[in-house]
Amino acid sequence: MSEAGKPFNPEEVRVIVASLQQPAVFLNMVSDWPALKWNVEYLSHVLNGKRLKFRIGERKMTKVPQFETHCDYIQATLQEFLVWLHGESDVSAGLFDAFPRSQHWAYADYKYIAMMFEEKAEVFQDVIWSDFGFPGRDGRDSTLWIGSEAANTPCHLDSYGCNLVLQVQGRKKWHLFPPEGTSFLYPTRIPYEESSIFSSVNVVNPDLERFPRFRGAQPHVVTLHPGEDNDDEARVGEALTRTVVCALKSADPCADIASWLNATEDEIPSHETNLHYLNLAVQACLDKPKSCSAKGGNPSVLGSSAFSKKRKCGSGEGSEHSATTDAVKNLEGPKSALAISIPFGPNLVPVAQETAAAAQHTVSRVPEGGDVSLTNTLEANHSSGRMDCNPKPPGTARTVISTDELLNCLVHPAVISLMTNILLDRHCSH
Repeated sequence: MSEAGKPFNPEEVRVIVASLQQPAVFLNMVSDWPALKWNVEYLSHVLNGKRLKFRIGERKMTKVPQFETHCDYIQATLQEFLVWLHGESDVSAGLFDAFPRSQHWAYADYKYIAMMFEEKAEVFQDVIWSDFGFPGRDGRDSTLWIGSEAANTPCHLDSYGCNLVLQVQGRKKWHLFPPEGTSFLYPTRIPYEESSIFSSVNVVNPDLERFPRFRGAQPHVVTLHPGEDNDDEARVGEALTRTVVCALKSADPCADIASWLNATEDEIPSHETNLHYLNLAVQACLDKPKSCSAKGGNPSVLGSSAFSKKRKCGSGEGSEHSATTDAVKNLEGPKSALAISIPFGPNLVPVAQETAAAAQHTVSRVPEGGDVSLTNTLEANHSSGRMDCNPKPPGTARTVISTDELLNCLVHPAVISLMTNILLDRHCSH
């Protein structure tokens, strides 16, 4: 634990970032950053009527990427964006009025903070990238992304640099592909953008007949959140609950996903993923004196370096926005950094990689309703054939105990609390 009460000091983080061979999420590193107050309402007040360029796209599910060239563009204020976002019909949303919110999304993307706040230089100090080993870097070296539900960026490769992404409000889902998988993504330079190579594939709804090699792609998928729960035992309980629910419901051939997986959930995690996060939650409890001193929220920061020269696809969930820095184009870390052991644990979580089979059986769905919810929500793709969920063979009684009833017993708060205590007691005694 660093002197500032953070799990890593700047020198340690810089070595980690220089050495990462896969994307990872840093936790408990930015709880004291003033930038955490940068919600859309606050930024609207600070910018005070300044117009930004918004990209407008259609909420539609197709098998081709919705490139920036297929979008509309308007100049609007954040006040107008908020009116449009919250549906206040008695107040004009300006040029947004031409785009019904039920059919469109909006994104003020890749805004250079140095230009946005050129008359309010004091806000630059709200972003403290020096905590990640890059002294002197602040808001001037960052970009800001502000979007509505369903806002997204086509999958692309940044040909240089590495990224650190701080999620401030809402959620944003990332699909990250390793460099060796580039051929699976059918790279194209049309539309052209300096230093960007796009994928011809809509990675959340791929056309596998046209792009069959995409079956071999293995994306690392992560949803960044602005904060985490500080109650470690509750996190163990939630991890236990998710493991049990997903295991039983996924095994039930009569369980329709829409009937049990809330639209606010991104997808059904694999059993291995659930066990992984259960282990991390338990370890966080066991390490509580070392890792739980951060006060308030613990926003997530996504970071990678050697792995960052990758294709990436970011999709926003209502009113989300994030501050980003292209941390360095040439990291000046120790040349032997690749040999270090990355300290993965409760404060540095590796982004899980999906199997090729899982990637082939996912579809994207835009959640309906709600001002703050995610776009590219993935869910299992069921076959058209359905099993009879209520078979009644002659002379037999109908099953009394259903999966849901069994689940209600197994994940009863009293049972989960008991399981949590037993699990922690077992590991504390080791």
